[in-house]
Amino acid sequence: MDDISGRIGGAERLTVLNPVGYPPKVTRKTAARRLDTLDGKTIYLVDCRFDDSIELLKQVQAWFSAHMPAVTTRMISLQNYYGHDDPITWETIRENGHAAIVGVGHCSTCAPAVTTHAITLEHKYGVPAVSLHTDIFDRVVRSTARAGGLPGLDCVFVPQPVMGKTAEQLRGYIEGSDPVSGHPVMRRIVEALTRGLGADAAIPADRSTPRACEPGTGDELRAMFEANRWTDFLPIVLPTPERVAAMLAATMRKPDEIVGRMQPTANRGLWEYTVEKVAVNAVMAGAKPEYFPVILALAHAQVSARGSTSSSAAAMVVVNGPIRQEIGMNCGIGAMGPYNHANATIGRAFGLLSQNLQGGSVPGETFMGSQGNSLSYNSVTFAENEERSPWTPLHVQKGFAAGDSVVNVFYGCRSQTFGLGLRETFWREHVRDMLNGIDATTAPCLLLDPITAQQFIDRGGFDTKEKLIRWLWETARLPAARYWDLQLVQNYIYPRATCGEEPQATKLKAAPDELINTFQEKDFNVVVVGGEANGYWSMMGATLRKSVGVDEWR
Repeated sequence: MDDISGRIGGAERLTVLNPVGYPPKVTRKTAARRLDTLDGKTIYLVDCRFDDSIELLKQVQAWFSAHMPAVTTRMISLQNYYGHDDPITWETIRENGHAAIVGVGHCSTCAPAVTTHAITLEHKYGVPAVSLHTDIFDRVVRSTARAGGLPGLDCVFVPQPVMGKTAEQLRGYIEGSDPVSGHPVMRRIVEALTRGLGADAAIPADRSTPRACEPGTGDELRAMFEANRWTDFLPIVLPTPERVAAMLAATMRKPDEIVGRMQPTANRGLWEYTVEKVAVNAVMAGAKPEYFPVILALAHAQVSARGSTSSSAAAMVVVNGPIRQEIGMNCGIGAMGPYNHANATIGRAFGLLSQNLQGGSVPGETFMGSQGNSLSYNSVTFAENEERSPWTPLHVQKGFAAGDSVVNVFYGCRSQTFGLGLRETFWREHVRDMLNGIDATTAPCLLLDPITAQQFIDRGGFDTKEKLIRWLWETARLPAARYWDLQLVQNYIYPRATCGEEPQATKLKAAPDELINTFQEKDFNVVVVGGEANGYWSMMGATLRKSVGVDEWR
């Protein structure tokens, strides 16, 4: 007899299945030939356009001017957001330069991107390159280089943080020692471009992941799962072959069928997973077999609930259609809380499968969320209250039929504002204030109790969600100068605007005091959830990433 924690009477030895996905196939890439000397050469300093990166590179440039005046340096910024490839810039460097220093990798997404840009310069364009990062991303950078096929990529590190530091402080970084290697930063950079910093590491050729773990007692296996970081450190149900088989019986899909591929963030390497691997994680979460089609649809969305972003984002899952009643999901009182087995375990399964099938979610290595997010425990999973909503349900808005069962995967959940109903006189102003409380890179999703949904009709005449969304879009505005001064906007939106991407490019032309729309209309969403205990409601900064049909996974 065993309970949710997998306690087994006596010392019976059990066999359980491995919950980890299959690692990506890595093709080795070749590095460019190093330079004999930097004298008389032109080195490009490539600004990735993230959080004062260019300020650190200015200090690198100043060092060369003072200490190696025979070296010509040219500063160049990426033409877009750091996550985009930039072949025009790479061609410019190849045609007009001899080497490149790319930086600064100092967030969970830009460090892998900077690493990938350096690999591209080395392998595809034949330009010797060194990637410059802050020390906290050492393991992230190394794993990205391995996944990118160039594990010996030359990387140099400075202390964290770069953002907000004075020129004098950044000069101290450049004139000081690399905190990872202990050697002077600039000596490391020069050596990286002239002779290389070390031997190339081996690339594993084996893509297999064992189907089963070594047998052990219940206590031994739980300890092993925790030691391998295969859990969320809450008690798990041990995934014995019998339990996994029962889970698999809830779908017509074959156990070895590929469901999808996932990675913690771009450039980290896509791991692959099968129906059986998803079932193993569903068992661990305590889900019932009848929930399995929903969990498979979530896995097929290929959106990680354990994304490695230093902004500490989390996922949110909204379920629509007949499957809600079939498996007893809650869309009423307490729907977003810990009061329903299906809501709780489906959301938990989404988190477990994300961390295990993508190859891990380990703080400092495959997860770099600065603070973390407690919403990750069950990914805020609930059903929309379609029966009490005065509007079209979410999945129908996204192109599905009313009778379809659908999972909608949102991502963000870092900012939230909260209110009670709509006052008669100043409700428009109150809503505007709430909109200004949502971070400007993640559009609001309104989570409305049916009472408040009806108030939006009674007070504002919004008899469709589309009318409400249009009004929200028109109301969410800031003076242009304030908008463009937001750090997140500078990091993620401004680069796109400068290369002509609309509607950002038009916003960039606005006068400093001109009011401009904070979000794009298409990114707003409205979901009705709650049991009418009162008209409380909230806005969650959460972007809809994917809507996936459940019925094909039955």
